[in-house]
Amino acid sequence: MMKQKIQEFLTYVKNAKRIIIMGHKNPDGDSLCSVLALARLIEKNFGVAPVCVYDGNLPDSLDNVPLRTRMKYFERVDMTEPFDLAIVMDYGNPVHIGGGRVAVDNAHMVVEIDHHKNDAPIAKLCLNDDMAAATAVIVYQIMREGNLEYDIQVAQLLALAILTDTGNFKFARNGDSLRIMADLVDFGVNIRHLIELMNNKPRKAVLLEAKTVANAEFFYRGRLVIATVPKSDYKYLDGRGEMILSLLGQIQGVEYIVLLKEQKPEQIGLSLRGRKKPVNHIAAQLGGGGHELAAGAVVRDTLENVRMRVLDLFKEE
Repeated sequence: MMKQKIQEFLTYVKNAKRIIIMGHKNPDGDSLCSVLALARLIEKNFGVAPVCVYDGNLPDSLDNVPLRTRMKYFERVDMTEPFDLAIVMDYGNPVHIGGGRVAVDNAHMVVEIDHHKNDAPIAKLCLNDDMAAATAVIVYQIMREGNLEYDIQVAQLLALAILTDTGNFKFARNGDSLRIMADLVDFGVNIRHLIELMNNKPRKAVLLEAKTVANAEFFYRGRLVIATVPKSDYKYLDGRGEMILSLLGQIQGVEYIVLLKEQKPEQIGLSLRGRKKPVNHIAAQLGGGGHELAAGAVVRDTLENVRMRVLDLFKEE
């Protein structure tokens, strides 16, 4: 079924003259690099340079990824004329698309490529696989099934996307991502170089991570840890706080990690991680979703109220 969908997708690409590609708001490594890798593949094989847009903020740690300058903030892109093809990647839920949604709504054809479980897809054609470790895995499948030519930039982008979304393979769901990485390394990708490429955070971001970890609170005999980034510090947070989650997840006895980010007054972003047990059902009760062991939500309430709701939801876990 996927092979058939890929061929259908490539037909749409072949017939399109104006293409726009976007991921979710506040892109992470998989979202950003998958968009750029697919755009480069289309440009190299079909002679069309897609417009790549984002909403929100791009982490400083991803400033040096290949083709980064091709990403345009959505407000700087003319979306008045409908695109022939709009491709939405790694978005999970329509509310996560952000300002690029207008281009999706007006496009002649919409395709989505995603590895999140999605019960309400917005596209006519869906290349979705919730068992894939990253959206980049599906892009790799498109590349191979379509026999598309690629270069070292595409290979590096796919590798970066897989590295970031699997936590350097800690969250790999099966062997596919490892086999893909082996192929990319054989092509010339240097994993150590890519990891060093992402060591690019501002000093204040690193100091904030350290402070947030140090001030984290432990509950239910140390099984649940909650870390908080108040509004006054949120501007210094680089990305979604993955380093904070990773460090807290290394503590003996911790089973669940929650990061609360006060993005605006009464707008709290939550990142939830489970070391062995799922957390997506908790995220769903807060209006969000995600993978079993990695999920999130945005709640319109005060920081303290959200904290109390989280404590209550984890009481029975």
